[in-house]
Amino acid sequence: MMTFNRRKLLFGMVSGLALVAGQMPAWAIDLEKLNEPSEIGEMELGSPDAKVTIIEYASASCPHCARFHKETFPLLKRDYIDTGKVRLVFREFPHNDVALAAFMLARCAPPDKYFPLIEAIFATQESWLKEPKTGLFRLARFAGFSPAAFDACLKNNVIARDVLAVKNKATTEFGVHGVPAFFINGKLFTGALSIDKMKSIIDPLLAEAATGPLQTPGPQ
Repeated sequence: MMTFNRRKLLFGMVSGLALVAGQMPAWAIDLEKLNEPSEIGEMELGSPDAKVTIIEYASASCPHCARFHKETFPLLKRDYIDTGKVRLVFREFPHNDVALAAFMLARCAPPDKYFPLIEAIFATQESWLKEPKTGLFRLARFAGFSPAAFDACLKNNVIARDVLAVKNKATTEFGVHGVPAFFINGKLFTGALSIDKMKSIIDPLLAEAATGPLQTPGPQ
């Protein structure tokens, strides 16, 4: 059996697939394309009628992404997503093979297990990264995976290709090169944003949606 590490693809899966790095197009981001559902299907939380949409790109092995999900996300979910003010779309941006494996498992899980598994992956990132195969199986087992289902998922070239396509499109079409990255109503913000920073971005957008565009004072 192949060694599970960051430089080789897992368990003989996904031969020939690569993480393609692209360049930001010279033209502005096409918001219609940005908001198009990924071919693999969007994973989202919150009301479809929310006035603010956050599209998050993250890697399962990224410590900054883990920090955001441990420190900021619970408060964002409580105050904005669960209250119907914000819709969150989570998109995979795997930096390496172990991140790809983690996201593949989340995609193989039943839809109602996707976000709980994603949050468990971030919450225990330091632990499972030490022994990725054992650690990821421990997490997958709680989502109902048998050993056979676990191995089959990680050998599924179609899921691997589709997850990588999400990442590649973000890079080549939307200029995402580092994560976490957030498009908040189409505007890009990067880094593990604090809840205070999130509030400073979201609250004016909610106010504008409620009252109309903010008026800029004219010359005095």
